[in-house]
Amino acid sequence: MLGLALEQTRVYQEAKAEGREEREAEILKVTVPLLLKTGMSVEQIAQQLNVDLESVQSAAQQNA
Repeated sequence: MLGLALEQTRVYQEAKAEGREEREAEILKVTVPLLLKTGMSVEQIAQQLNVDLESVQSAAQQNA
């Protein structure tokens, strides 16, 4: 074709990134409430999971 593999296209890369974000959100939705129950703070959870604080706060609010 044009010498590009499907994986190199912008559309593929954007779809892959979107899927990754959705998967991360689902993991946080389950993990954050469990970690909050152990007594961890939102800040500690964000640091330990290596995600931004806003994502953890959002997951915490969804399960409040």
